[in-house]
Amino acid sequence: MSDPTPNPAATTTALPLTSLTAALGPSSVALQVYRGVLTPAAFSHSGRELDALRTHAGVYDLGWKSFLRCAGRDRVRWLNGMVTNSVKDLAENAACYAFVLNVQGRIQGDLIIARRAGDPDALWLETDSAQVDALTSFVRRYIIMDQVVLEPAEQWTVLGIAGPQAAATLAGLALAAAELTPGQLLEATWQRRSVVVLAVHSPLVPRYQIWIESSAVLDLWNALKAAGATPCGSTAVEHLRILEGTPACGVDIAERDLPQETGQTRALNFNKGCYLGQEIVERIRSRGSVHRTFSGFLLTGDPLTPKASILAQDKAVGELTSVARISLPETGERVFALGFIRREALETGQPLAANGIAVTPCALPFDFASTAVQP
Repeated sequence: MSDPTPNPAATTTALPLTSLTAALGPSSVALQVYRGVLTPAAFSHSGRELDALRTHAGVYDLGWKSFLRCAGRDRVRWLNGMVTNSVKDLAENAACYAFVLNVQGRIQGDLIIARRAGDPDALWLETDSAQVDALTSFVRRYIIMDQVVLEPAEQWTVLGIAGPQAAATLAGLALAAAELTPGQLLEATWQRRSVVVLAVHSPLVPRYQIWIESSAVLDLWNALKAAGATPCGSTAVEHLRILEGTPACGVDIAERDLPQETGQTRALNFNKGCYLGQEIVERIRSRGSVHRTFSGFLLTGDPLTPKASILAQDKAVGELTSVARISLPETGERVFALGFIRREALETGQPLAANGIAVTPCALPFDFASTAVQP
């Protein structure tokens, strides 16, 4: 399996995991660095945990997420000029996904922006802990005469729950998430504690985030387990991400990449007016395409390490960014990968290889019927 960590040197344990691993015992769960923090790799078996995420409900820690609270009277106008999606059009209890670009239109990071009814004087920003410092430093350069205050909300953390029964599991805790569509959030009280339930983008199964103060996260974790959710480690969560084809900043998306290359059109709004890097985004839109695109791949052979070049007749035409060997009931054991490839290489259909291993491009999310092992 690939190492999905954007910063392998960082080994700070997320607050929820400190409680969880202590409760489970020091030798109960193997830890691995995932997205810059130590996380449980698996609580039981990663294959069974992935099955729970795909067919029932799995709960997992997202303690590697960080929050920023953006306040001040100019917060909406300022942030709207900093990101690729529309902030000024956000409805109450709604969220959007966006990129932050530099003036050359290159991606500097990504984030979720939420407008909470319970905190009308601020916008809430969620991003990965591995990129929060650099991203905060970058955007603060553009607070000039603006009445804007960016401050960390360090007391908050996140759990994730995914699967066809995720909403029903949340309903067992009196958290009515079933009617939420991606980008909508619910503010509620659970055991006299404030929580936010956010429905997030997911091409394969329903996914939700639950925002809660760190002091209560272990209680919530145990309640979700008691309601029927299977505890899942970072290996199963990473495998689901790859199967869905969702790129991650610092793993698949690098600072050299352009927004349209990632295929994440949900992060772009073409009617919002000016923002940093907009000229390049609009120029690409008017041109109609980019030279390279994000894609799924099937590999025939042993898994490769990420960053392996994809070759066509000894010419580099792409790069693998995430690779994992995954066993599914529909496909058997296959090697799935994500990465970028030049459009002309896709159009010509010429044979592709990486380190001598055959590489076959696939549409995302992966179609398990077409990727099944043929008898």
